[in-house]
Amino acid sequence: MFAKQFDYKKASSVSDAVQLLSNNDGAKILAGGHSLIPMMKLRLAQPPMLIDIGGLEEMRGISVENGNLRIGALTTHAEIADSHDVKDAAGILWEAAYGIGDPQVRNRGTIGGNVAHADPATDLPTVLTVMDAKFVIQGQKGMLGGGSRVVSADEFFLGPYETALGENEILTSIEMPVLAANQHAEYAKMAHPATSFAVVGAGVVVTVDDSTCTAARVAVGGFVPKPTRGPSVEQALVGKELTAENIAAATDLIENDLGSDAFGDIFASAEYRQAMAAIELKHAIFHATGLAHHE
Repeated sequence: MFAKQFDYKKASSVSDAVQLLSNNDGAKILAGGHSLIPMMKLRLAQPPMLIDIGGLEEMRGISVENGNLRIGALTTHAEIADSHDVKDAAGILWEAAYGIGDPQVRNRGTIGGNVAHADPATDLPTVLTVMDAKFVIQGQKGMLGGGSRVVSADEFFLGPYETALGENEILTSIEMPVLAANQHAEYAKMAHPATSFAVVGAGVVVTVDDSTCTAARVAVGGFVPKPTRGPSVEQALVGKELTAENIAAATDLIENDLGSDAFGDIFASAEYRQAMAAIELKHAIFHATGLAHHE
């Protein structure tokens, strides 16, 4: 199926893109195009105008400064997967980037386009949530006021294909703290065999001092409307030695944090995915702490 007819504009700057959004009702931002174009072909999205920001170098790049990793929203998955800075600062994100799609997708798809699309089955929203990432957003008010607003990952993702981005706003960069030497992070997933999308995904960051877990962040995705934190699991891990028994007991508590949000499809039922969430969380912590290793 072909997309409906639409107008096309190429933005010359972030400010220009925001202005074009403000002046054209229903217009959509085009970055790598791997999310929006398929939806347009299926006519699930029918924007009257596409605003191409793909040439804006100001929205690209990876840098580490003052203990903070910054990634421009137009940085591709391949660039993240090839970055030594990302590998050293946030290995969980570096590994996740390798698992996205295929080389063609990784070479064109962008981190900003991925998270702004907010598909529940993608990996990066869960990874960025567990990394306590911050999303830098530019809108018309920000332009006029000389600034931008920053939204945490816990507040950015609202539901399936829904984020905190306003109608006339653009995600310009993503920032997250560099992992400390005593912090260990891992993402594990049960992947769909045809698409590599997450049937169930689980991310963890644990802080370990003298063999004891002193802080923890866990999140699951792929089978819930948005990345979902696991406070019951986090509380059960803190203050405990990360033995196989303690990890298993803590991760089993993820069911307490999911409520009725889990969903299923023809590939896997909600009940099965919910049971697998505890297993993938356990695997992630095992790998992060060295109790198990990737083959």
